[in-house]
Amino acid sequence: MEPVIIVLIILVVLVFIALIKTIQVIPQASAAIVERFGRYTRTLNAGLNIVVPFIDTIRNRIDLREQVVPFPPQPVITQDNLVVNIDTVIYYQVTDARAATYEVASYIQAIEQLTVTTLRNIIGGMDLERTLTSREEINAALRGVLDEATGKWGIRVNRVELKAIEPPTSIQDSMEKQMRADRDKRAAILTAEGTRQAAILTAEGEKQSQILRAEGEAKAAALRAEGEAQAVRTVFEAIHAGDPDQKLLSYQYLQMLPKIAEGDANKLWIVPSEIGDALKGLSGAMGNFGPLGGGSGNSAPSTERREKPSID
Repeated sequence: MEPVIIVLIILVVLVFIALIKTIQVIPQASAAIVERFGRYTRTLNAGLNIVVPFIDTIRNRIDLREQVVPFPPQPVITQDNLVVNIDTVIYYQVTDARAATYEVASYIQAIEQLTVTTLRNIIGGMDLERTLTSREEINAALRGVLDEATGKWGIRVNRVELKAIEPPTSIQDSMEKQMRADRDKRAAILTAEGTRQAAILTAEGEKQSQILRAEGEAKAAALRAEGEAQAVRTVFEAIHAGDPDQKLLSYQYLQMLPKIAEGDANKLWIVPSEIGDALKGLSGAMGNFGPLGGGSGNSAPSTERREKPSID
């Protein structure tokens, strides 16, 4: 009985192994290459798949998601014979699992070497300054060449990015000095421009202030002159309306003399001839007043005698 039990156990184990090899579960976004007797048979897609055990074998399992592969820095010589180190990043996706398995031995290594050679060809036709400022142009050229070459491998290159472009240390120092000099130059230019604008605005402000001040003084002088003229007219009209005699006019002349002599600048002033006539008239009038009118103390008050007419 023991040999029979052993045989049954062996059969159960074989059946279990066969079941395991028969049922193949492929994850989402993945594919598997099936070979029968070493020859490609079919590609298993995501889900539950049945294969013939011990006859069909899984050659390769491929991830169909987009992959990101960074490549180490590569020394590249520019057109002006300067060596720069460039880091690249490739974004690719497998679109045909069969071609990726059988058309190229290692598509990762093939993409890396193709990237390096293409990058050297592109950078070799550019100088350092253009290399540093033409990232988009380099990326587009790399992507076009890689996408065309990897299409037959079942690979689609979605994006190519340059992580870093590192020129030699001496060139970096020279570039930093040049950039610092440019920044200092721009700062000096901006400072000078600001000073010029400030001076212009200050001059414009002073000019406007002087214009406004002159206009204000002119208007004030005009208003003062108009007021004085109006006062003179009013006084003149009042005097003529009162019908003054010669004595009152003489007294007004005397009151105006101190005002005419006011001010430090009045070194010379002219006395009108009318004032002399007025003074004569005023002196004559004052002589008739006697001591109360400011006459001489020795003179007696004048009296006028009138004889009464006789009445017969």
